[in-house]
Amino acid sequence: MFIRLNNDHPQVKDIQFIVNCLKNDGVIIYPTDTVYSIGCDITKPKAIEKLCRLKNIKPEKANFSFVCSDLSHLSQFTTPIPNSVFRVMKKALPGPYTFILEANGNVPKLLKQNKKTVGIRVPNSNICRHIIEALGNPIITTSLHNPSDDILEYFADPEVIHQEYQDKVDIVIDGGFGNLYASTVIDFSSNEPIVLREGMGSLDILN
Repeated sequence: MFIRLNNDHPQVKDIQFIVNCLKNDGVIIYPTDTVYSIGCDITKPKAIEKLCRLKNIKPEKANFSFVCSDLSHLSQFTTPIPNSVFRVMKKALPGPYTFILEANGNVPKLLKQNKKTVGIRVPNSNICRHIIEALGNPIITTSLHNPSDDILEYFADPEVIHQEYQDKVDIVIDGGFGNLYASTVIDFSSNEPIVLREGMGSLDILN
């Protein structure tokens, strides 16, 4: 299914339809503040397995991010965060960043094996925020890209995405053209921040 949403004012009935799909083991493609992403309800093992099959990876080896509506979900999936790290995150989010943090025991069982860290995203996107708030928990997600991690141009066009994925996912959300650059990834799981990927987010937040 193809659903068009206005990022400034997404329709409540459309958001609820998407949430119902996620609660029923659905997998969706949706816009963020960076590239289009593919994801599912973090509490649904069948949906996580389907997402892994689409990405052709084993769940325990997946490097999915947890997309949250705000920082209130952090304590659910991470160990206590140092104040210095929290200040950086509060300054950067919502925004085009993924923060790698030390995981706690609440990471879904499918992903737990050898899983010591977790990626946290809070996109600056009303569509994301409304979906996650209505769902009540994060979406486990990964960006749409090729195996070499280069974002393909056609992934910015939701209509082309729908043509490519309409038989593979339950819903493709059209939130307008996406960006061609992914989030900046910063690893805070050790004492010092390590920039794993420089994307849309400025590194000035570390200064």
